[in-house]
Amino acid sequence: MKPIRKIIAIALVLFLGAAVYGLIRTAQPPSAPRNIGSTPGVAPATVVDRTPITTALKLAHMPTTAEELPFTQEALRIADHETDLAYAAAKRELQEHPTPLSPDAQKIDMRLKEAEDALAVENARVARLTAEEAKATGARQDELHDQLVLATASQQEHQDEVDDAKEDLARAGGDPNSRIEALNQEHEASSKAIDNLQIGVSAVVEEHGLIHRFTQWLALHQKQTLLREAKQQAESGAASFSEKHSTLEAQMQSEKKNVSPPVGPPSTGKALTGSSPSKISREDSAALVSGAKRRASAQNKLASLDKRVEDQKQLADNYEKWIQVLAANQRAVLHAALIGLTIILVILLIGFFFDTWLERLLGKLSLDRRQVETLRTVTRVAVQVFAVLFILLVILGPPQQLGTFLGLAGAGLTVALKDFIVGFLGWFVLMGKNGIRLGDWVEINGVTGEVVELGMFHTVLLETGNWTDSGHPTGRRVTFTNSFAIEGHYFNFSTSGQWLWDELQVVLPAGQDPYPLIDALQKKVLEATAETAKQAEKEWKNAASSRDMKALSAAPAINLKPVVGGVEIAVRYITRAGERYQLRAKLYQAAVDLLGGKNVRMAPPPESTPASASD
Repeated sequence: MKPIRKIIAIALVLFLGAAVYGLIRTAQPPSAPRNIGSTPGVAPATVVDRTPITTALKLAHMPTTAEELPFTQEALRIADHETDLAYAAAKRELQEHPTPLSPDAQKIDMRLKEAEDALAVENARVARLTAEEAKATGARQDELHDQLVLATASQQEHQDEVDDAKEDLARAGGDPNSRIEALNQEHEASSKAIDNLQIGVSAVVEEHGLIHRFTQWLALHQKQTLLREAKQQAESGAASFSEKHSTLEAQMQSEKKNVSPPVGPPSTGKALTGSSPSKISREDSAALVSGAKRRASAQNKLASLDKRVEDQKQLADNYEKWIQVLAANQRAVLHAALIGLTIILVILLIGFFFDTWLERLLGKLSLDRRQVETLRTVTRVAVQVFAVLFILLVILGPPQQLGTFLGLAGAGLTVALKDFIVGFLGWFVLMGKNGIRLGDWVEINGVTGEVVELGMFHTVLLETGNWTDSGHPTGRRVTFTNSFAIEGHYFNFSTSGQWLWDELQVVLPAGQDPYPLIDALQKKVLEATAETAKQAEKEWKNAASSRDMKALSAAPAINLKPVVGGVEIAVRYITRAGERYQLRAKLYQAAVDLLGGKNVRMAPPPESTPASASD
């Protein structure tokens, strides 16, 4: 291979590898967003881990069989409960630990408070004027009505300022109430989507063919991959929540040890005589209340974490059982695919042994070589065609719409493979009674040669020169499409006994009587060609049985022709194509013996012509 070809080949392999890598990467499902469904226009309050419900929804939208339905429903139920706990924890965290205001949010908050104070003043004014107007009469009532209209307009203006400030504060992330409201809306939308979800159960369609088996196996493998990822996520979530539970529990134990007992009256609940009961300061009381609230909140968090750990474990266990069901289905599909591969191997072995057995059988038959070659070629092609058809049925499976499939396939193949189709039909013509066989000497489109290959689509000749040079090949192989048997014509010189007309030419000098030599030559030629002439006449009559061939004769003929310096004697006789050189040499030897020492000149041998019934 040339260096430039090697470089191109290496580049193509590298590009192919990059394309395959890209296909593998793009075939992987995208990672699920961890927080979706947020209310537009509101800054995200707290990141809510929606991975469990997102994964469960993704699996629910994939094709689901009846045996997978319970696992799908259980995964959705557990994931929905886990999502409820996640939103509750996020809202509790937001209430207990509000996000500190940024400088911009602090300015907006101050503007909001000023607007709220102004709105409160206007509300009080509107309320006062409304009450006074109800009691006043006459001109005073009209005056109060005008003031009330102005106050109401001012009240609405301050209300708009308050609303605008609240929206600005919510966008800046400084309004915990708006954040909690956004979480509530997001949670409600998620729950409604899960409640309205209809899981479609796909009916099991038994499809045959290795391609369908591979498609089924690949779909099961992809689903198994998603389930394994979901199981790993659930196990990681359970471990994370367990760690948080342990950390929080350790913090509570440490806080309980550091908390001093409250100072109070004796346990009997009775004050001693002459003494005043001990009092708890307001600061200590506030600290005790705050500590009690923290402990209650921590206890609530522990209970929530316990539930979330349990949910994640149940999810992991559910996904594991689901994976086992898919693995069983995958093994069944793989088993069916192995059956198909076994059938293909059996077909190939049967075809191989049948072809071998058929070749041995044909070798034992006492038939003509041409007939044996024809039977061997036809049977071998038939075996190959049937083997390919059966293998295609195993690979592709039986077509669902056989008539439509065959019609479209036939139309497309007819247009695209016209030359091959005509060549294939021409092969049947060549296999017929008037066709050609291996070893025949033929002329196709002006090229003469011996047939060395006869395939379904092509015929190969070993070229010889003109007919007189037959048997001396030029060494060139000429290939023809078999369409020449239908669209053109060909000459087969090997049919009907391979008979040819040949000539023997002798030149006698001037002044010598040619007739004694003519009689002697005619006698020698008759003796040498008597048997072949009878056989040629018989074969010609059989070949042209529909015509009256009584006048047909294969007897030799002698012609005299004056030439410069003497008389030329031309003896024309019939001979087999394969024996013409031997017969010509024999007749020349006889002519030399007859002439003896006479001054005789032998003319060069003329071009032999194929014999036909019309000759």
